[in-house]
Amino acid sequence: MVLLEGKTMHTNIGGLLAKRAALSPKLEGLYDVANGLRLNYTEFNARVDRAANMITGLGLKKGGRVALLLMNSIEFVESFLACAKLGLVVVPLNWRLVPDELEFILKDSGSTVLIFGGEFTANVDELHARGAKTDLTHWLYVGPDTNCPKYARTYSALSKAASATPVDITTGEDDTLFIMYTSGTTGLPKGVVHTHNTCFWAIATTSATADMRLYDRFLLSLPMFHVAALMPLMICIYKGLSCVMQRAFDPAATWKLIEAEKINFAALVPAMANFMLQVPEIETVDASSLRYFMCGAAPVPDHIVLSYHKRNIPVLQVYGLTETCMPACIVSLDDYMDKLGSTGKAFMHTDVRIIDMETGLDMPVNVPGELITRSKHNMIAYWNREKATAETLRDGWLYTGDIARMDADGYVYIADRSKDMIISGGENVYPAEIEGVLLTHPKICEVAVIGQASAKWGESPLAVVVKADPSLTVEDVLGFANGKLSRFKLPKAAVFIDEIPRNPSGKVLKRVLREQFPDDAPE
Repeated sequence: MVLLEGKTMHTNIGGLLAKRAALSPKLEGLYDVANGLRLNYTEFNARVDRAANMITGLGLKKGGRVALLLMNSIEFVESFLACAKLGLVVVPLNWRLVPDELEFILKDSGSTVLIFGGEFTANVDELHARGAKTDLTHWLYVGPDTNCPKYARTYSALSKAASATPVDITTGEDDTLFIMYTSGTTGLPKGVVHTHNTCFWAIATTSATADMRLYDRFLLSLPMFHVAALMPLMICIYKGLSCVMQRAFDPAATWKLIEAEKINFAALVPAMANFMLQVPEIETVDASSLRYFMCGAAPVPDHIVLSYHKRNIPVLQVYGLTETCMPACIVSLDDYMDKLGSTGKAFMHTDVRIIDMETGLDMPVNVPGELITRSKHNMIAYWNREKATAETLRDGWLYTGDIARMDADGYVYIADRSKDMIISGGENVYPAEIEGVLLTHPKICEVAVIGQASAKWGESPLAVVVKADPSLTVEDVLGFANGKLSRFKLPKAAVFIDEIPRNPSGKVLKRVLREQFPDDAPE
């Protein structure tokens, strides 16, 4: 329990902001770069209370679902924290998804409120036209009031009319805080359920392990529908840091912000780190305030670490999942070069093991096996997926499906992904989802999707196709998926083959396909 102004508060993530505002009222809490808005923690907390009173007026009760289809913005941040204070469940939506994908997530999660940005009006128009295919009853528009669709209400007008009176916080702890959807290996996204407690433990373990200091300035560039962006914001509040938030990543602008805002650390994915090496600004920027980049979502190529090391900027590889609420392993400032290629050791309040996938026994030193992790910040469940939950959470351990090895010093090296997931530009892409779409083409008999190395994105999908009709062309295959999948999931190339290799039980041997098609992806 936490006491604030005579009130008893449960472990509530939104309540952390109220406590930080009491402790550090004048400290800059958030700088929303896109609109030039700077808020100290007192102002930040007041905006969240106003948003909470606005959302209360919609009539939602504890556990109600609020979906956010927003770029990084003050509206995203204050809506998320307002829902946290109210005991509502946030469903962050990947704004790269197409209407079919959004419809499934909205219906599966039971969302009744959608707060959306004007950039996404075309997709939301289509969702609204589908009527009862979702459970949405409230549509809140963020953007110029004159462009608000007739079926929606403007966020700005509702917010201005709401009171900034502090809301009573009576929820938290094991109440659900958010459901974040990840692509499923069977083609359907799975909703990862996290509570206030799992998030609090993710905050605590990261704070206890990583070099984050009171009054530090953090640059948030990753999209906030990712746990790797959402949780650092929560850590800033907990630790008393200032968060400088980009609407969207831009490599040249990022270097300029690092200099102008005297940024101390930032979180990136390897593709972002690679893009930042390519821009002219890197040659003239003053990055002396920067202590390190934290880099994850995919193994970080050695050349990226070495390139930044030459510029006296450590790149610390971090490993985590949406299912772990971000943290699992991290390499430290002391050993990132001595253990090049490693994602480090487990975080403070986290355990990891490398096990034999058949026996469950620990693997010997440097012998690959499945990485499993145990902590209080592991997810509670996959929403409405009992079988998938039982497969992933076993005896207190989360089975990641990732293949790794551990050296004699306890450092973890990620080797492969047993579930054949492709990571393209930091986004998880599951081949089964692409295969499911392509198999609906009448001229395709069989298809298997694998990842090809990409200098630009890390990996890109390659479709390996068996023709049902000899007239099928590569252009037919690549064009067919347009509009049916998000752009980052689209195959960048296709090849034809007479037969898909399979094992005796019928499972596609993607290892064989990767050996057969080893070329890099076309850029």
